[in-house]
Amino acid sequence: MQEYLPLFADAMLLTLFIGWIGVIISVVLGLIAAFIQYFKIPVLRQIIKVYIELFRNTPLLIQLFFLYFALPKIGLSMSPQVCGALGLGLLGGSYMAEAFRSGLESVDKIQSESALSLGMTKFQALRYIILPQAISTSMPAFVANIIFLLKETSVFSAISLMDLMFTAKDLIGLYYKTAECLVMLVVFYLIILLPVSIVGSIIERRLRYASFGD
Repeated sequence: MQEYLPLFADAMLLTLFIGWIGVIISVVLGLIAAFIQYFKIPVLRQIIKVYIELFRNTPLLIQLFFLYFALPKIGLSMSPQVCGALGLGLLGGSYMAEAFRSGLESVDKIQSESALSLGMTKFQALRYIILPQAISTSMPAFVANIIFLLKETSVFSAISLMDLMFTAKDLIGLYYKTAECLVMLVVFYLIILLPVSIVGSIIERRLRYASFGD
C-alpha cells in the first residue's frame, strides 16, 4: 500500500480535476435550464424538458460510451478527459436544473409582485428577493448533487481514464491485492467527498441562520 500510494494520489488529482470541471459545467447548464423553465421561455422550455428527462433517466456509463465511441463515427472525436468532464457536466446539469428550478418556484409569487409594486425592476426583484431565498432552498439538493457527481467519476475507468477506480482495478489485476486496493480506494474517495459534505453542511446552517431557510 505504501509503495503504490503515489499512484493513488495522482489518480485522485486527475479525478478531482475532471470531476470539478464537470461540476462547474453542470452548475452553468443547470442555472440556464432553471431560468428558462422558471420564465417559461417558449420552445427552449420544451427542449430543456427533453434534455432533463433524457440525461436523468440514462446511466452516465451509457452516456460516456455514446460520447466516446459513437460520436467519432460522425467525426466528433474527443479525449477521455474531455469526454469525462462533458459527460459529467451534461448529467449534472439535468439534476442541477431541477434543484435550482424547485428553489426558484418555492418563493411565493406575491413576493416578486410586491417587489415590482415597490418600484423594483424584474432584475432587482430576482437579485434581491427571489435568488437569496431560492439559493437557501436549493442548497441541500445542490450539495447532494455535487457529492453524487464526484462519486459518479468512478465509471470513468470505462473510457480508459486513469482515475481512482482504474488504478485500483489495474493493481488488483496485477497483484491480486484486492483488500488493500479497495481500502485505498475508500480512503481516497473519503478524502475527496468528506470536505464537500462538511463545507456544504456549514453553508446550509449559515443560510438557515440568516433566516433565508426554514
